[in-house]
Parts: sequence; C-alpha cells; structure tokens
Amino acid sequence: METGLPKTSKIRIFADVELIKGNKVELKPEQSHYLVSVMRLQSGDNILVFNGKDGEFDCTLFVESKKTVIIEINEQTRKFESVPDIWLLFAPLKKDCTDFVIEKATELGIAKIVPVITKYSISDKVKTSRYQSQAIEAAEQCRRLDVPTIDEAMSFEKLLNSWDEKRTLYYMDETLAGIPVGEVFRNAPTPVAFLIGPEGGFSEQELILLRSKKYAKGVKLGKRILRAETAALSAISCWQALSGDWKQ
Repeated sequence: METGLPKTSKIRIFADVELIKGNKVELKPEQSHYLVSVMRLQSGDNILVFNGKDGEFDCTLFVESKKTVIIEINEQTRKFESVPDIWLLFAPLKKDCTDFVIEKATELGIAKIVPVITKYSISDKVKTSRYQSQAIEAAEQCRRLDVPTIDEAMSFEKLLNSWDEKRTLYYMDETLAGIPVGEVFRNAPTPVAFLIGPEGGFSEQELILLRSKKYAKGVKLGKRILRAETAALSAISCWQALSGDWKQ
C-alpha cells in the first residue's frame, strides 16, 4: 500500500504535547484519523510536529489503528520563534469572509485575534472553537511555530474600558481622516493592535470615543474605501513590512 505523499514531503501538524527527543506520545483520535485515513500514512513514515512552545520536531509514526497513532520524537528541525506582539481586533463578518480573515491573519503573523461586537456588526454569533481550529490549520500550512490566541467576543465598549494603554491601538478610519499608513506604521514599536470596523463602518459615537483615547490612532489606508477583510489584511501587511518581521 502506497502512502499519500512522497517520503520527502512531510506533513506538518500541531499537537498539544510535550516535544522531547526520544519520547513517544499518542496523538488525538482526529489527528490519527487524518494521518492514516486521509493522508494514508503508515508506520515508519515521518511527519513534522510543533506545539507552539518547543519548536518543530521530526517524528516517526507508529500506526496501531485508524484512530490510534503514536509518534516517536526525533531531532528538532527548527527552534521556537514567536511572531511579533500584534493583535487583530475585528467585527465578525459573513462566515466565509470571517474564515478568510482568520486564515490570512494567521499566515501574516498575528499573535492574538479578538472578535469585537460594534454597533453595525452584521453578526454577533462567534464560534471561538471553530476560529481556533482554522488558526491551527493555517499555522500548520504556513510553517508558523506558534498559533494565535483566539479570545472570546467582546463589545466595543468593554474592549475600550479594559484596554491596557501600554498597547497602541490603531483603528482603520474609513472616513479617511487618519494618519497615512506609511507614516504611522514606520518603525512603530510593539505591542500594538489593529481595530477593523464592520462592513457598515464605525458609528459616529464609536469614532468620537476612539478619537478621545490617547492610546488610539486613526489610520488611513490609501484613497479608497476598503472592504473590512481587505482593510484587516492590508493593515497587518503594511505593519509587518514597515516595522515587523518582514524587515528581517
């Protein structure tokens, strides 16, 4: 029976286990099912495993059943490295758009994602567990060594009332009254957070409140009004290029 991938193409998974060379650990049933039934791997095949804190390791599979797989931890392939301390705060969008934002924000290097319910949010139904699963899958694919934290949804007012003023809050100002992105993001120190409004934008009262906060800075993303998902990914990309790990 042939495996689903060439021996040189190693599948990469996130596993919430201690990764210590020489140890053997059992994977979760759903991961075992994925490796054996979907990817058609067999005992003796190797995969890459990371856990968000110990780096990445080469591991050998021992298949006991379709839902029971043991991995033996071999050599470390990459040392742990975290992403910059940047957060994404966004109003939940339609399902496909929200899924897209979670996936791409993970790829772009966001450390934490917080759904925020604003006045014009089109959805207040937030399934944090589904968001976390999407973030894990995206981290596996993009070779991240950690996975972004997904917080429970909170109201706009609660967010600002509990804000740590040591973290700069950049809100994307769809009125185009903010500071140009190339100016405000250049050599900006962490910690930072990006706040993206809903498809209908921030309400007048929300903008007044944001503009009254010393820690909040309005940002103008060019001359055109962007969709919420476009604004979110544009903000992250610009910051990573001007101040983040894209500069390295």
